[in-house]
Amino acid sequence: MNALEKKAVVNTEKPQEQASARGRVLVLIDGSKMSYAALTAAAGIAGKRNADMLGVFVEELNLVRSAGYGFSREVGSVSGISRPFDPGILEQRMRRLADHARVALAEAVKQRGGRAALSIARGHVIEEVLALAGPDDLLVLGRAGWSSPAGARLGSTARRLIRQAPGQVLLWCEQRLPYQKRVVVFLNDHEEANHRAALAAAEIARHYCQPVTVILETDGEPAADQIEAIRQDLDVIGPGTRLQILSDTNPLTVARVLREERASQLVISRECALFNAPGAEELLAALSLPVTVTP
Repeated sequence: MNALEKKAVVNTEKPQEQASARGRVLVLIDGSKMSYAALTAAAGIAGKRNADMLGVFVEELNLVRSAGYGFSREVGSVSGISRPFDPGILEQRMRRLADHARVALAEAVKQRGGRAALSIARGHVIEEVLALAGPDDLLVLGRAGWSSPAGARLGSTARRLIRQAPGQVLLWCEQRLPYQKRVVVFLNDHEEANHRAALAAAEIARHYCQPVTVILETDGEPAADQIEAIRQDLDVIGPGTRLQILSDTNPLTVARVLREERASQLVISRECALFNAPGAEELLAALSLPVTVTP
């Protein structure tokens, strides 16, 4: 095992007060601009929750292995010049990125308060993140990583983690429009999943002081007990909440509704029919707003 073949957790700040029992806020840091934007958002959420923060930096094993072959080459993202993929340079680059992640995490926590640690591991990103994340944790991801092609809005890592993570996943997006002012949550006929999504929307609404629009997906008239369960969730969400019935979950229709509602954030459950509909990932990729995916 060489110097970088390791798993480590580095504390960035001493404990100052008792953390929330609800779980930690995990954030994946890969050196990309979007991951550092996600780190800032995660620090803000952890501060509001009084939760511990865990930064996750993974040295991708396949990348390390590929640098060991003499025929491997890399192409500069700016220059476009092809050059040998040198293992020594890769090791230095990874150490530098890990150091940057450590400093950025410490600075984010210093500004918001609380406590945090950085986990450094070598392996496969998906596996390492899933090994750390628990059902009560919130996982915060940038929508695209450093390896995503130009113009990509949703990276392959994000696509897999929103479906496999045991708890909530927040896909962070820096792009914000000035007219956005409501949190939109999609519900359907899965009562427990609806309740989890409603609680997540209520928390976001409190943090940002914004009202909520509840979109209920249904092919026909909703049953009385379903409406009653939703009413109870509306009481949890708070005042100013609007309820809409939507039978057409075509991604284009959903995008139109989100614009009409002036959505600032979207909350959607993995049990929701929209999440599993054809074109759902393309919809998430096209949206210029943060998306929280709940179990």
